[in-house]
Amino acid sequence: MAKRKREAATNGNAAGKLSSAKKPKAPSRPGQALPFKVSGDGSVTIQIIAGSYDRVLHGITATTRSPPTSSVAKPSSKISGPAAQKAVDFADTFLFNAHASAIRCLALSPPSEPIPGQPQKVFLATGSTDERINIYNLSAHPPSSRAADEQKLLSAVTPRPILENPKNRELGTLLHHTSNITKLVFPSRSKLLSGSEDSTIAVSRSRDWALLHTFKCPVPKVIGRPSGDTAALGGVPSGVNDFAIHPSSKIMISVSKGERCMRLWNLETGRKSRVLNFSRETLTEIGEGRHSTGEAHSIVWGRSGGEDEFAVAFDRDILVFGMDCTPRCRILGDTKTKVHKVCYVQTGATPDETALAVATEDGRVLFYSTDKTDLQDPPKSEAKPARTLPSAKLVAQLGGKEAGVLTRIKDFAILPVESEDGQRSWYVVTGSSDGKLRLWRLEAGDLQAGGKKKGSAGKLLETYETQNRITCVEAFIMIPRPEGVEDSEYEYNDDSSDDDDSEGDE
Repeated sequence: MAKRKREAATNGNAAGKLSSAKKPKAPSRPGQALPFKVSGDGSVTIQIIAGSYDRVLHGITATTRSPPTSSVAKPSSKISGPAAQKAVDFADTFLFNAHASAIRCLALSPPSEPIPGQPQKVFLATGSTDERINIYNLSAHPPSSRAADEQKLLSAVTPRPILENPKNRELGTLLHHTSNITKLVFPSRSKLLSGSEDSTIAVSRSRDWALLHTFKCPVPKVIGRPSGDTAALGGVPSGVNDFAIHPSSKIMISVSKGERCMRLWNLETGRKSRVLNFSRETLTEIGEGRHSTGEAHSIVWGRSGGEDEFAVAFDRDILVFGMDCTPRCRILGDTKTKVHKVCYVQTGATPDETALAVATEDGRVLFYSTDKTDLQDPPKSEAKPARTLPSAKLVAQLGGKEAGVLTRIKDFAILPVESEDGQRSWYVVTGSSDGKLRLWRLEAGDLQAGGKKKGSAGKLLETYETQNRITCVEAFIMIPRPEGVEDSEYEYNDDSSDDDDSEGDE
């Protein structure tokens, strides 16, 4: 009898929790992050995190000044010497050897929910070739004025300004994989997904960083497969290259080494849904012939023309697929360069106005429109095999030889901002193999379909020299410190507000 009473009480509590649960939030789509509202003088503080081949993790704050008006900013008016004022003020927030080998990937979580009188926090995850995932807690606010005043003396005797944030803390290390970490993603603040070369994708819970589930991708067979320095002697290259989660959080697509296919996963059941092979004709058209690997390196979800789509990046071209998993168009076309990073960017007021941003080997970030009305038919040619896929329209390009950027761009981060009058612009942080972090500013007209097509769009605000070969970049705009938040030595506390999915973790 007592046991039945306890069970009834437990069921009653569970029912109460379900009835009082918060309404689910609408999922945010890739490239459609809400723009940061800029007020006052228009200056913002950006927290930049960069990993490197040299095991060093850089944390830099970039404080931008008010953008000049069109009447003041003239190409002929140049100020040199001490009177010249920089457009961006950089300061080091942290700098240390985070891993025992090269840092491969980074991931930032959404900030914690705003609570009156409490600061907001952001999780940072770093993945490396040492099989470890390090977790950090970063403050979403700039350092307080008192902390800045205390570090003025230290900055006066160092070659670079230092603005260390005492609220940034290391939380620990995850050992969920047995090989190199290749991808990290925070689909929400309560979950972390990690891909590795051990052919697994792990799902971790941020409340206690417990391993909830592991997606196991099959290891390719040695027969008929390429071999190389990424595999052991007599083995075959294997491991997850990349994965992308649909905004509905119900579907995930992954691409792996040594495979000419992509795998669809059902996130509700945790099992593989189907395997989609790349056709030989399609691979040949984009330059992945018989002697190429034919494997996809990265994948990202997006939206264009009112329909969902996803882009799959290969070595030197990109294919855009519809929800029916048939290729719609190719991106680079006749542009011969290597692809390093792809992502979708919302360019207008509606979610359907997007552009696909591509980082290339020749130091450019190219923006393409994948809308059906902007696709260009393939040229008619008698050569075999004939082209069948249309090409996307080039909207704008950032960097390149015209802007003095000659080295490859390994990674970039795009941050949308919106002024008080509703005008949207973007800050772009690019990381190159020459060790330089560059901060750019794009205006609204630069990414429109009729924008700048020739030459370099946007404006280079400032360059920061890290003296390390950069591999990955993440960034977010820091939230102004709210009134009433005191400077406490123990700002981090593991409260229940971080768990936004109390209805179930499995």
